[in-house]
Amino acid sequence: MNNYKTLDAHDREFLVSLLGEERVFTGEAISDDFSHDELGGISKLPEALVNVLTTDEVSKIMRYAYDNNIPVVARGSGTGLVGASVPIFGGIMLNMSGMNKILELDEENLTLTLEPGVLLMEISKYVEDHDLFYPPDPGEKSATIGGNINTNAGGMRAVKYGVTRDYIRGLEIVLPNGSVINVGGKVVKNSSGYSIKDLICGSEGTLGIVTKATLKLIPLPKKAISLLIPFPDLDKAISTVPKIIKSKSVPTAIEFMQREVILAAEEFLGKKFPDNSSDAYLLLTFDGNSIEELEKDYEKVANICLEEGALDAFIIDTDERKEAVWSARGAFLEAVKASTTDMDECDVVVPRNKVAEFIKYTHLLQEEFEVRIRSFGHAGDGNLHVYVLKDNLSDEAWPKKLAEVFDAMYRKSQELHGLVSGEHGIGYAKKQYMFDQYEPEFVELMKNIKLAFDPKNILNPGKVCE
Repeated sequence: MNNYKTLDAHDREFLVSLLGEERVFTGEAISDDFSHDELGGISKLPEALVNVLTTDEVSKIMRYAYDNNIPVVARGSGTGLVGASVPIFGGIMLNMSGMNKILELDEENLTLTLEPGVLLMEISKYVEDHDLFYPPDPGEKSATIGGNINTNAGGMRAVKYGVTRDYIRGLEIVLPNGSVINVGGKVVKNSSGYSIKDLICGSEGTLGIVTKATLKLIPLPKKAISLLIPFPDLDKAISTVPKIIKSKSVPTAIEFMQREVILAAEEFLGKKFPDNSSDAYLLLTFDGNSIEELEKDYEKVANICLEEGALDAFIIDTDERKEAVWSARGAFLEAVKASTTDMDECDVVVPRNKVAEFIKYTHLLQEEFEVRIRSFGHAGDGNLHVYVLKDNLSDEAWPKKLAEVFDAMYRKSQELHGLVSGEHGIGYAKKQYMFDQYEPEFVELMKNIKLAFDPKNILNPGKVCE
């Protein structure tokens, strides 16, 4: 393990000389919020928390940390679920949320250049006001774009539009030694050497710190409509998905949900879902530029679903119905969380045609281990969000039970040719499962990439491949 320097008065003086007293926090002045992420499975406070506002500040702090062997972690909104932004070796935490300026909208090249602390919800509103569209749509709208880039977040619209990496045109990055590099740009094509940009996207803050990003935009689709399709069981629902995707009327999103999660959301929100009588549902969204185009698409897909055994097809076209359905879908995680004492998540991704098999396996695990398991996710891309709930388990029994259930789930995902994480990343919490899945040569290659970027291992140490 690296012999990191413990921060002392001299280090604090350097930070204060650079940023001023009001942007440097140590000891009890650091809020406990900065010790954990959204799921809270691991907790550790930094020795110093600093609010940075410029690339130059980030560069000078990294150069100082590099020279003095001090670990550094960059953090945005802290909405992660795998402990990736937790400073497990203490050191300095860079709070990036103050770097939140939108710098340029280029309507000719269809790009948006901005700082990493801009929130996802702010991006969508800003570009839509200009009749443009940023398609990636992770569920946590208060996440920063920097966090989305670092986890290569996906979200519901990935079926049609792809994930965050597909919309990153260029990045400004501060390396662990303080150097600043620019990768990519506004260009549409690029075969100029290794794609460092794509390597940074999904690296969970272990290779470099993103201080500026140029995003690709597309024209805003004028119309959107959703279909809520109840099925008698999950098997029938999931087996319909490949047929929908082959139909050429590709929806923007294909979500699956089960009755118990809908009931939890109803209770959590205090309002009714349009239908809660079936065991399984597909929720589909279509977007386009005319009602005629949408009608053609959703009618074709509705007919496919009915032919495959769907019980009905509810068109979600009024504002009231849209709000009821999507607010429930958006509240699933919070609703499940509110129904238990603690929980952890398995964010596996499996081939689309294996989703039902994996979810049915979790039902068997519920009975075998006598623990509640809840799930929902992106049927269109095979990314599942499976939550194991603590309920009344003791603090001693919970970690053991969780480890057994997770081991079983990750073994099953491997058997189905799936992977450990679809969009939440590896961070600290899921490392061992990734090591178990990949060949030693693959892990060694990742370690060597980390070494090339960060020879002193000071940037977000202990995460992903360590």
